[in-house]
Amino acid sequence: MTPFGQRLRDLRAARGIAAKDMAAALGVSPAYLSALEHGKRGRPNRRFVHQACQYFGIIWDEAEELQRLADLSHPRVVVDTAGLSPEATLLANRLAERIRELPPDTVARLLALVERS
Repeated sequence: MTPFGQRLRDLRAARGIAAKDMAAALGVSPAYLSALEHGKRGRPNRRFVHQACQYFGIIWDEAEELQRLADLSHPRVVVDTAGLSPEATLLANRLAERIRELPPDTVARLLALVERS
């Protein structure tokens, strides 16, 4: 699941909205919405995020946050380490190899470390 997909699902659940009803209102298929929520589709375009904001009545800071989450929600990330140190390339490759095995608390600690930089 992606950060955007999780937030979209939380918004839907908080309002008691079925995925099929939201999909119909936004003009997308229920399969697309499900795939987006589960991180099986790439990040949504700005138009979709804007439509979702309108659908939920989200404005200002909350709308900007939803767009930020969408921008950070591509499920298949490519890391370009060209020109970086060998250690940076090693880190990127090790993370790619092992991210599925990392416990949630380790992921949280790594994310906090990166966010502080």
